[in-house]
Amino acid sequence: MSSNAPVEPRHTALDALHRSLGATMTDFAGWDMPLRYGSERDEHLAVRTKGGLFDLSHMGEITVTGPQAAALLDFALVGNIGGVKPGRARYTMICRADGGILDDLIVYRLAETTYMVVANASNAQTVLDALVERAEGFDAEVRDDRDAYALLAIQGPESPGILKSLTDADLDGLKYYAGLPGTVAGVPALIARTGYTGEDGFELFVAPADAEKLWQALTDAGGTSRPEAGGTAVGLVPCGLSCRDTLRLEAGMPLYGHELSTALTPFDAGLGRVVKFEKEGDFVGREALTEAAARAESQPPRVLVGLIAEGRRVPRAGYPVVADGKVVGEVTSGAPSPTLGKPIAMAYVDAAHSAPGTPGVGVDIRGSHEPYEVVALPFYKRQK
Repeated sequence: MSSNAPVEPRHTALDALHRSLGATMTDFAGWDMPLRYGSERDEHLAVRTKGGLFDLSHMGEITVTGPQAAALLDFALVGNIGGVKPGRARYTMICRADGGILDDLIVYRLAETTYMVVANASNAQTVLDALVERAEGFDAEVRDDRDAYALLAIQGPESPGILKSLTDADLDGLKYYAGLPGTVAGVPALIARTGYTGEDGFELFVAPADAEKLWQALTDAGGTSRPEAGGTAVGLVPCGLSCRDTLRLEAGMPLYGHELSTALTPFDAGLGRVVKFEKEGDFVGREALTEAAARAESQPPRVLVGLIAEGRRVPRAGYPVVADGKVVGEVTSGAPSPTLGKPIAMAYVDAAHSAPGTPGVGVDIRGSHEPYEVVALPFYKRQK
């Protein structure tokens, strides 16, 4: 068999269900994933106003356990992971020795000496390999648990009510970036109040064999009438990766490969706050990141800003941002915004052109300089 033979994409435990719902499937990071089920605009607006249900089983779960699990993660990652209390989670990054970002991560502390690191699907193997390599000399085990979990996300203002109808877990006491073990519709789950949409919501880590039962229970609960929802159907809909991208874009959340890459340090990305120099001991990239922090103070790097179109043309990643006939930046993500009703983009621009309302800024779209308004991120912030 030729070594150049195409690699078959992996399938989640919900693959047959997605196809039965008429999903348009796409290859994403080696997985066959639902892109949309119908109208991506309708799916997007459902999450903003009611609720959306996502299959995120392509994400990469890595368990780190042992007496020195915290010490290993403090060495391997830029955050202060040892300071995370059991039951809480933290957004952080793993960097190369030169400070370049390998991936952005969420780390859950499940117990005193047990952590779950959740990596982006496209970087899961890279993160696993780096953690295994960096674990040398630590009394800790790094375990690839990607096949041990399916991951469902329920996002949107109706998601707490829908989930409450299926669990006796204390959702009211569950803070943002926290997780607790519980049972949802009879299925054992790690219930985490996290998400990538800008809305309130939950991510449910379950055994793959339980994924379909849980999806169906959530779908049933989200489609029934509840008195507290005004007696009408709640309106939970299945959602694909396409609307997940526009939701996170409106919320100003970075996507690896677009706003984050090995060519950028966290300070270049405007996320220097995730680097915790005050933690004890060395960590991979400390020296390079110390220099990057000093450089950012004296020579401000390009700034990640929002751009809102005055016209209808949609900017895409890689398009130049221009002002006064010169290139002053580059678009990293762009799409039509269903919430704003206009095309939007995130872009890294020179500090001199980064202030909201800076005049004369545009995007070069195939040779035509389209006018754009510079705004602060995020484009959208939910009402608490």
